[in-house]
Amino acid sequence: MNLSFFDQFTSPCLLGIPLILLSMLFPALLLPMPDNRWITNRLSTLQLWLLHLITKQLMMPLNKGGHKWALILASLMMFLLTINLLGLLPYTFTPTTQLSMNMALAFPLWFATLLTGLRNQPSTSLGHLLPEGTPTPLIPALIMIETTSLLIRPLALGVRLTANLTAGHLLIQLISTATTALLPILPTISALTMLILLLLTILEVAVAMIQAYVFVLLLSLYLQENI
Repeated sequence: MNLSFFDQFTSPCLLGIPLILLSMLFPALLLPMPDNRWITNRLSTLQLWLLHLITKQLMMPLNKGGHKWALILASLMMFLLTINLLGLLPYTFTPTTQLSMNMALAFPLWFATLLTGLRNQPSTSLGHLLPEGTPTPLIPALIMIETTSLLIRPLALGVRLTANLTAGHLLIQLISTATTALLPILPTISALTMLILLLLTILEVAVAMIQAYVFVLLLSLYLQENI
């Protein structure tokens, strides 16, 4: 029984070929394609409005030098948002529940922001490792602590996204299993658990959107420190 709960986090395979790449490419089919029409449909208009709103919120705290990252951050936001939401559908697979994938997204982007700071303003970037006015005896300890907190940032990004989505999927499966098991025995309790399942599903939709936004927002804040 314990293994069956975690089977949903196993990458599906077809003829021995992992289908995780296909599940990662599928959200791109939902994005609007450029065309020559002056007037598009309501769905494309809504998607473009949402993309503009997300880009505006992400670029607001950044200066003009950080606006070069607008395409990368907005694309990452839409990618994570669509994958997280599609993963809530029945009989689907959520790639963002895999720590390896989240780390593959977090580490290169975090490292790019770090290299940007070291290239453009090395003194300021290295100055973050030692707060101003630190007593001399505490300097070695604070440098080690700040360096550790800096290096742990990509791990925190990946683990936060993985843990929140994994916990939500497990709760949904546990409550849905309880609802099905209680239906022939205690229909009233089963209806109550079904109501809880509905509320939890709504909560998980919000969590899927919030976690995608938090992931990209933290990257933009890391970028803000280095530009």
